[in-house]
Amino acid sequence: MNNRVVVFRVDASLEMGTGHLMRCLTLANALQAQGRECHFICREHPGNLIDYLRQQGHKVYPLTYVRGGQPDDSPAHAPWLGGTQAQDAAFCTNILADLQPEWLVVDHYALDTRWEQQLKPYYHRLLVIDDLADRPHQCDVLLDQTLGRDPQDYQPWVPADCTVLCGAHYALLRPEFAALRPYSLQRRELAPLRHILVSMGGVDKENATGQILAALATAELPAGSLITAVMGATSPWLEVIQQQAARLSVPTLVRSGVSDMAQLMADSDLAIGAAGATSWERCCLGLPSIMVVLAVNQQQVAEGLQAVHAVKVLAGPQDIPEELPTLAGELLFQPHRVHHMSKAAAGVTDGMGTARLLGYLE
Repeated sequence: MNNRVVVFRVDASLEMGTGHLMRCLTLANALQAQGRECHFICREHPGNLIDYLRQQGHKVYPLTYVRGGQPDDSPAHAPWLGGTQAQDAAFCTNILADLQPEWLVVDHYALDTRWEQQLKPYYHRLLVIDDLADRPHQCDVLLDQTLGRDPQDYQPWVPADCTVLCGAHYALLRPEFAALRPYSLQRRELAPLRHILVSMGGVDKENATGQILAALATAELPAGSLITAVMGATSPWLEVIQQQAARLSVPTLVRSGVSDMAQLMADSDLAIGAAGATSWERCCLGLPSIMVVLAVNQQQVAEGLQAVHAVKVLAGPQDIPEELPTLAGELLFQPHRVHHMSKAAAGVTDGMGTARLLGYLE
């Protein structure tokens, strides 16, 4: 066992988005800063971020994308794997046998205890990052950063001696979010409501961004309003959105491959975003949000944040044309409502979740 080595098994794709990989990258960068050596095992799905991981200085072992039948009792998200669990474990065996990591980190809805057990001879300890509480794991630590998640939800799924860390105070955010938190919260005390940030995830495969921009074009917005739409570098709709933005009467900037997201959020007054991993980034900076639920697994996040009055929720893309113009207009002309949302959001997480998790991995 090499106590300096940590291996991550995580994927990004057009189907599953980029959130799982990005939160693992946040943890890997923090571990690397402590002198750990981080390696990634990623399948070559369409829309993968393997080159991006390499640009960040991490070693990546690509797994060939294969299609195969899934056992009847596979996890609900089994098709996201690109093969069976047994096939995936077989690909990973030689890699892990060579590296002998102290920690294996798994963030994948399509993997469960069968994959973990098959590879157990080749790692010392296992961290599972999850949001679903719907399948068994043989892990030493489990992290679920969902607001309001009860650790008892995992009692049927993990060993009795597993350390279960739940709640948004464990959200894995890059250090710049905590660093910009004081500035972001202070500017919201006096800043006029003008800048709208649209961010629907790294892929946005159904083009929710386009629907939002079309809806905002019909909304009554304050004079001097500005819209910034953030797209992932692998988004299939990037060129379409750029053309659409050029036709809007409200000045609209389209940005892709953003490296200063924390600063952009801190300088924004209202966000319209998906209920994914960026939810915690917006909360850390006290950025009030209109949240659009794009997938079933985002429902609990949206409901939890709405319950503490940190966001306003649209149940799905079908509500964008009718509800978004009115809701956005109302909020931008009522600073007191937005201020209360900001305070509530800031109370959800302080951006120190990565540091808290590192304490359990040392």
